[in-house]
Amino acid sequence: MYRQLKSKLPAVIAVATLIGLAGCGGTATKTTTTADSAKKPKFLSEPLIKSIYTADPSAHVFNGKIYIYPSHDIDAGIADNDNGDEYAMRDYHVLSMDSIGGKVTDNGVALDVKDVPWASKQMWAPDADFKNGTYYLYFPVRNKEGAFQIGVATGTSPVGPFKAQPEPIKGSFSIDPAVFTDTDGSTYMYFGGIWGGQLQKWTTGKYDANGSKTDMGKPDEPALSCKVVKLSKDMMHFDGKPQDVQLVDSAGKPLLTKDHDRRFFEGSFMHKFNNKYYFTYSTGDTHLLCYAIGDKPTGKFVYQGVFLKPVQGWTTHHSIIEFKNKWYLFYHDTELSNRNHLRNVKVTELTHNADGSIGLIDPFVH
Repeated sequence: MYRQLKSKLPAVIAVATLIGLAGCGGTATKTTTTADSAKKPKFLSEPLIKSIYTADPSAHVFNGKIYIYPSHDIDAGIADNDNGDEYAMRDYHVLSMDSIGGKVTDNGVALDVKDVPWASKQMWAPDADFKNGTYYLYFPVRNKEGAFQIGVATGTSPVGPFKAQPEPIKGSFSIDPAVFTDTDGSTYMYFGGIWGGQLQKWTTGKYDANGSKTDMGKPDEPALSCKVVKLSKDMMHFDGKPQDVQLVDSAGKPLLTKDHDRRFFEGSFMHKFNNKYYFTYSTGDTHLLCYAIGDKPTGKFVYQGVFLKPVQGWTTHHSIIEFKNKWYLFYHDTELSNRNHLRNVKVTELTHNADGSIGLIDPFVH
């Protein structure tokens, strides 16, 4: 969920990003030149809701209706930093809609950090699933020691309220849980995020509180990887030890740390199309959404390309659903606030081409 904020792009590129013309991201700064000051971006999609700030939308179809599980952005008055402290979310709201383009309902608080016994702060990007007559909300939050772990809460309604388990999922760490149930009924969780997501602090298998905030490894070595693990039948535990998601190029070689335009950073998601598994993710500091395809839900996955160009704002986080025989991408940007930590969720149609590739989406209209 968290991405570094201190863009190193020159001001002219930051301006180009703000007006939707840049080929890479960067912070949506207020810096402008006289010539550019009159230009405003034209966005592909409208914010789904404007009454609160929302981000990291995880969309699902339950009982023929769309439910969106986003982060709830707030302004806590905290300065930007590498730890992501300004992303100070305290609760989750579930959004619902009967149709794409229809009315969006904010169903109120579904879970609050004060009701999670083991948590301290920062309820970041969640996900949800349904099985065994129960709705499950999976969420990352810092424990009392400051390390992110993943919790699970249950409810009888897709909009909550949800009751959190008294302890985090054993063996969980980092952020951005994404849960996928295959056609055979097996359920898998994908998780992990670098920098503020702390994945680099777990390279030894244990949490290093004094580890680097931003170091992603040696440039010519395989990049830090998203994790995947099968969930137990009761959906509350890991059924085994999390494994690395193998991301490889067309020659079968692992993507390297220095490959910033292709390697994993955070925000993974999984969907299945024509019996192929599409692992989608954010490249973080290069602001791209990419996809890789595999023959199994656990991979390996062969990199295919970019399917969403950089949005306004630093972060990119998404989900993909099929609804009434069409596919849709849910994502966020900063149209409403023009501030990186106050975002708004959006949706646009997504296309699978005849060859299995995903059509490239530009979040701006030029």
